[in-house]
This record gives sequence, C-alpha cells and structure tokens, in this order.
Amino acid sequence: MQKLERRKFIGAALGSVAALNTPLLFAASKKAAGKSKVSAVRGDDLARMTLDSLEALGGMKTVVKEGETVFLKPNFVNAPWAKYNNCFATGQCTKPEIILAVTDECLKAGAREVIIGDGSQLPKYDWREIKTLDGKRDMVTEAKRLSAKYSGTVKLACLEVDSPGWVEVPCKCKQKKIAIADMVTKADRVITIPVAKTHSWAQLTLGTKNFVGVIRIKGYSQFMDNTWWNRGSIDHSSPRAISQIFLDITKAIKPDLSIVDFSMCLESNGPSIGQGGKTVDVRKRIGSWAVIASRDIMAADATAARIMSHDVKKMKQLTMGYEMGLGQIDEDSIEIVGEKLDRLAMKWKPAEIKGHM
Repeated sequence: MQKLERRKFIGAALGSVAALNTPLLFAASKKAAGKSKVSAVRGDDLARMTLDSLEALGGMKTVVKEGETVFLKPNFVNAPWAKYNNCFATGQCTKPEIILAVTDECLKAGAREVIIGDGSQLPKYDWREIKTLDGKRDMVTEAKRLSAKYSGTVKLACLEVDSPGWVEVPCKCKQKKIAIADMVTKADRVITIPVAKTHSWAQLTLGTKNFVGVIRIKGYSQFMDNTWWNRGSIDHSSPRAISQIFLDITKAIKPDLSIVDFSMCLESNGPSIGQGGKTVDVRKRIGSWAVIASRDIMAADATAARIMSHDVKKMKQLTMGYEMGLGQIDEDSIEIVGEKLDRLAMKWKPAEIKGHM
C-alpha cells in the first residue's frame, strides 16, 4: 500500500541521515522520463469543472483505492481571517467548491478517511468561516454531510493543533531537517490543491509551494509567541533558497495528484493582498474560469506557469524540481487534454522578487 511505501521512504531517508549524515533523498537525482498528462477544463461551475478534470485523467478511482486515507492540502494562507477579508473571493485561498468536489470523489472511490488540512498562518482557525463563494455552504456542515453520505469520514485539520505528531524530513537548508505533519506522511494518498498566485519570494505559488503549509509553526515562526507567523525563519533569501525547502518536502511526500484553481486568483506581490497581491478574476481575462489537474505535480505547475505567462526556464522551483526528478516541465513532454493552452494563456503580472535570484 502507499502508506507503507511513504512511511518506509521517509524512515529510510531519516535513518540514512542519522547513520551517514548524508540525505538519502538527494543521493541520486533522476529526471522524469516519458510524457505527462495534464487535464484542462474551462467553465463557471467549479465543482463540475473539477469532476471533468478528474474524469479526463481516468477518474479518482485511478488515484484512490478502497480503504485508503487521503490528505487534501488546499492553500488557506488567510483562512484565519476569512470572516473579515473574504480571502476566497479575493483570490488568496483555494475555493471550497473544488475541495468539496475532490473530497466527494475520494469518498466515492472508497476512501476510509479524507483529511482536509493546512497550517495556514495561525495555530487554529474557524472552519465554519470557510465558505463557498456564494456563502451558502461552510466546511463544517459539508464535512458532516459527506461523512453521512458515505462510509468514509471527513476530518478538518488545523495542522498545528490537530496533527498527532511531526516527522522531520531531510532538507538542503540551514535547518538540515524540516518538521512536517504526520497526518501527511501517514496518508495513503496526498493531493495538493493550490490556487494560482505569484509570490514575492518564490516567484509562484502552485502545487509544490503549497506544501510550505504542512511545516510545523513551532520552531519556524517569525514571532516567538507563535500567535502569528510568516515562515520567517525558513530561508527567504532567494527563490532558489525557499524553493529548495518546499521541493525537499514534495520529494519526501510524493504527492499523487495536483489540482490547480484558476478562478479568483492573485497576481503581483503575493501570496496575499496585504503584501501587495492583486485579485485576478480569470473570467475577465479569458472569458471563463479554469481548473487543471495532473498526476505529475511538476507538469501541472509548469502548465500553470505557462497559463500565467511566466517563462518556465526562469522559474527556479520548476527547473530545480525537474532536476530533482519530481516530474516533467518541458512543453513537448506534457500532453494537455481538454482545453488548449493557447486558449488558457493570459497576461499575469509577476511578483517583484525580494532578495537575490
């Protein structure tokens, strides 16, 4: 099962670090081979679009098997303040419509448990304030509804307080190891669901960057009381430095699926409005919203970058991830099914990068 493979992978890596002082994860880097498939769907119904994007890849049953635990990682960077800042409509957070559609499909495929979790910016936040764009459905009510509908259950997790434990994974950073929630490492399947944004330190926030949110707050927060953090103690000195951290986490986790939200998004100096990000309503750029998905996280991120009019070869997280063997980024090695790339590509203001490249 995937659970055993994921546990064995991390355990072996940590054992090698302890015994040899050499991260096994980076003993050999092998570039991805073969062609990767990315599905792309346009429309105005995010739930329906999500289902269509999954169907184009063969359906959720090709990812999730009966009895498995699935961890879903949305981007909830501003979720603690959702009651006040409408972070979903402004493009800062992944839309609940997409998350709930994915959850439904996982349960339908036979998942024993679906955990929806993020570290966000506070140790705890109110899931009742995380609502669909129309404001009619909240995550707590929907989690209960889906748990009653299927034999599997839905768990909502603020990782800092809800994760039972933490696993240190090797990292080529100043900390040498990074602690991530064992809710993620113990899951049979991991699905990343970012919203497309530019980022003032990492260039882009997509599927791999989304995993910064599984890092423990304690020990990495900028302020010692841990009441608020901006990941200040992990290296933000350059896109290369910060990318190394979340790519190392991605390497350890081995995510099974990436789904990118192209509805209400963010451009310029993200990842939040407060730092200078500007809302992008994709409908106003290309006439509709979009959702893309892939079993290859790098192919999804590279395709998203092209949609956002960014040069893939200049995106550190993409070139580094490819060199680490995390997936494909070359356009000729990616098959896009559904909508054509030239009908999705749009102008997108890049972030003004803080720190050297």
